[in-house]
Amino acid sequence: MPTPISTPNRPGTRHSSGGADNRRGRPGRSGGRFSDRPKPEFDHQIVNIRRVARVMAGGRRFSFSVVVVIGDRKGRVGVGIGKASDTALAIEKAINDGKKRMIKLKLTKYGSIPHELESKYNSARIIIKPAPGRGLVVGSAVRTVFELAGIKDINAKVISRSKNKLNIARATIDALKTFSAT
Repeated sequence: MPTPISTPNRPGTRHSSGGADNRRGRPGRSGGRFSDRPKPEFDHQIVNIRRVARVMAGGRRFSFSVVVVIGDRKGRVGVGIGKASDTALAIEKAINDGKKRMIKLKLTKYGSIPHELESKYNSARIIIKPAPGRGLVVGSAVRTVFELAGIKDINAKVISRSKNKLNIARATIDALKTFSAT
């Protein structure tokens, strides 16, 4: 009786190209189509995105307004606004605006701030206190700013009734500017 021919890589089977250790794609390839792209210098997070309209003679024209917080998680952070007829273009503009408005912070060795801060921007008021060992005890857009700045142990409270995330983020940046490196 002849021995059966073993064909683990026959066409139509699940792991026909690359074996068990390379589960997807062609042999010798890795990473997919985005693997050649360099890692961006800054991380960004969208805080607010809204569709706005302006009334023209023929009807309403819609566009998008985006607020983005951008930072490197090592002490540099900025807030930017972008407006465009397309969301992707508005996000790109907001990122560029955030890079222009970026500030550099002098953090303590524990990733906090040296002293208590208070700030006001338009109707948004905020109090920020160092809180060693407690983590980020903050909410709203303030958390996003602190995460992307690399601040780890802090306590903050928005003490106004403002719900405007842009003004809250800018009040946070204004407070942090008081001890920024630049």
